[in-house]
Amino acid sequence: MQAAREWLEAATAVAVLTGAGISAESGIPTFRGPGGLWRQNRPEDLATPQAFARNPRLVWEWYDWRRGFIARAEPNAGHRALVRLEQRKESFTLITQNVDGLHDLAGSRKVLKVHGDIWQVRCISCGRQTEDRRVPLPDLPPRCACGGMLRPAVVWFGESLPPREWREAEEAARTADVFLVVGTSALVWPAAGLIETARGGGAKIIEVNPEATPFSSGAHASLRGAAGAILPELIP
Repeated sequence: MQAAREWLEAATAVAVLTGAGISAESGIPTFRGPGGLWRQNRPEDLATPQAFARNPRLVWEWYDWRRGFIARAEPNAGHRALVRLEQRKESFTLITQNVDGLHDLAGSRKVLKVHGDIWQVRCISCGRQTEDRRVPLPDLPPRCACGGMLRPAVVWFGESLPPREWREAEEAARTADVFLVVGTSALVWPAAGLIETARGGGAKIIEVNPEATPFSSGAHASLRGAAGAILPELIP
């Protein structure tokens, strides 16, 4: 822990990658968690363009359920520690795989949402994207002002990551002095590949996760525990 703390304190450029683990501590079920509308449907079978084309109402019922959970959640001590880190660094980028917006609520400003934002909706007809925080949504599926159907503005299986956010994420990883990996299994690609990008650029890799991941053995420091407990110690 002490070495990791010193690396962070000395770093000019820091990049952070967060995953579902940090949000789970705020009470948000992980993507593959039990219960909910998908007990008879694998999430992987709902989060696709094909599923939306087949049954948009079912997909929206699942997302409306998730939005309800997220609306009741609050940022935790891990989210708040990352805000403190951002305030101290000349160059800081927070790359998140989460779509819940808790980093924004905590006060993070430089956030790259590589998997999209569940509070944003996009029209499949005119392409207009807007924020909609109503919970629950009054009509499923919701409609755009143009009459077209709206979809969640998140990245589904088989879709490309948003190009601007991904370019900036790769650049942040490539130029970081320290790359902090928090609450992610490191199994979801291409986001997990940012760890190798950072290592290739010479960054110190610090992992914070309750369990070992495929990248743990290659991390310069692998800290076992919940982000809400470890990050406040790492970033006092």
